[in-house]
Amino acid sequence: MNYLANVHRYQSMEYRRCGNSGLKLPAISLGLWHNFGQIDSLQNARDILRLAFDSGITHFDLANNYGPPHGSAEETFGTIYKDDFKTYRDELIISSKAGYGMWEGPYGDWGSKKYLVASLDQSLKRMGLDYVDIFYHHRPDPETPLEETMTTLDLMVRQGKALYVGISSYQPAEAAKAFEILKQLGTPCLIHQPKYSMFDRWVEGGLLDVLEENGVGCIPFSPLAQGVLTNKYLKGIPEDSRAASHRGNGAIEENQISESTINKVRQLNEIAVSRGQELAQMALSWILKDKRITSVLIGASKPAQVTNSIRCLDNINFTSDELNRINEILK
Repeated sequence: MNYLANVHRYQSMEYRRCGNSGLKLPAISLGLWHNFGQIDSLQNARDILRLAFDSGITHFDLANNYGPPHGSAEETFGTIYKDDFKTYRDELIISSKAGYGMWEGPYGDWGSKKYLVASLDQSLKRMGLDYVDIFYHHRPDPETPLEETMTTLDLMVRQGKALYVGISSYQPAEAAKAFEILKQLGTPCLIHQPKYSMFDRWVEGGLLDVLEENGVGCIPFSPLAQGVLTNKYLKGIPEDSRAASHRGNGAIEENQISESTINKVRQLNEIAVSRGQELAQMALSWILKDKRITSVLIGASKPAQVTNSIRCLDNINFTSDELNRINEILK
């Protein structure tokens, strides 16, 4: 049966301007880091993507090495895009990245022009696209000159293979330098994608200020600390959790979840309940309370998780007492 998108899809989603650009992103974006690989159900992936778009989520975020195996999330997306979303291409923001190990040899990793050009060409082929809306350098390269990496991002835009460019996981000083290079090239950096959650607040140590000063958007990944900031760990580690599954590909491992962490999760959950939210919803709201945040990336293993996450938008305001209590727990 042909897919027809919900005609009311834009009525309940909030859209935020990305830095100083003309682009707006949905407050909630969908990341395909997990659950869209070759080992996962194609029908479930299709159901998640359809529900996301039907709910006003216009931004789907990928990377060359998402899977497993590497490349298979883009292949899965390409299959679903061809069947369901091709007629909606101009309503979608599709992003990909390169910067982690993708293929063997010296040209399959990091930030060289050789690697980035080849990687984006491969990504476009896997997804069946003429261009991506955003292309990111996935992580800083300590050996390749930053000028080479940023000049390559500029080249992608000039070649029409990307509309905008971004960076991910750059520290404040190196991010500021990257922004300056891109600005001089005439292709300003659109967005930075850092890891950010209640349990990982490093961006508050200067990065958010640098982004604001340079008019660059921010889209955090792992806002739920890869599932820790959800109800599933309130009674310990369940058998069907990501921590117990040993999937690899960046999934959280069981030994990363301590009793101390679970105690904090339980205390945070009490605040969430008092706000009329589930813990995961409060964790997303807590990030979105900051106007410097353009969007937050969620993952989903089932469609219901998308709907549940979007409900965080019902309450993104916090009292000073709630923020003080949260900070005390997170110390």
